[in-house]
Amino acid sequence: MRLPLFIAGLIGLSLSNAAPGQSADRPTAGFVRVRLVTSAGPIVLALDARHAPATTANFLAYVDDRRFDGIVFYRAARSRLAPKFGYIQGGIRTDPRRILPPFPHEPTTRTGIHHLDGTISMARRAEPNSAGGNFFITVGPMPSMDATATAPGYAAFGRVVAGMPVVKRILAAPTQDGAFKGQMIVRPITILTARRLDGKPRPTGRVKSWLVKLPPKR
Repeated sequence: MRLPLFIAGLIGLSLSNAAPGQSADRPTAGFVRVRLVTSAGPIVLALDARHAPATTANFLAYVDDRRFDGIVFYRAARSRLAPKFGYIQGGIRTDPRRILPPFPHEPTTRTGIHHLDGTISMARRAEPNSAGGNFFITVGPMPSMDATATAPGYAAFGRVVAGMPVVKRILAAPTQDGAFKGQMIVRPITILTARRLDGKPRPTGRVKSWLVKLPPKR
């Protein structure tokens, strides 16, 4: 996923996908809040289950199974023109022990959820239905990640309702070369826990093989 170019007139905007009255302190109809407790501080997300049901259900499955506990934010992709803008990316990376089955891509043209400031969206490979356990959070509007008539874009499904200063601190973390040139965080930020704040958890019941401790090699 390449860092998109920013349109100069949009860089100064601070837009929101939030529903009226949506906050970190109380539930809003159609949204499910999730708190990420990270080593850099807490982040509260509001996931739009009404407009992006498949993507929200996928994320909540990882949360309810506790597959996100102990993972990291590993990427800070800063804009070259405006380093305070960009996105942070976290998730299970390619860990086969934590991954869940793929789900249908929900483009922004269908959901109406655009990549604005503080949007959470799914990272994926080149093909649209390849998102899974990796996600990103934007700092500043990123319209080039929205779907168009010729590109599927990325599946945005909610926004940050508390903890944007934490997101910005992670974006500003020192980076080094790696899988994404100059964007890999030197000391990745750990997600200690990820818990839903609304509704009853619904674990998948799948085997949690990442918790199995193998005997030491002799």
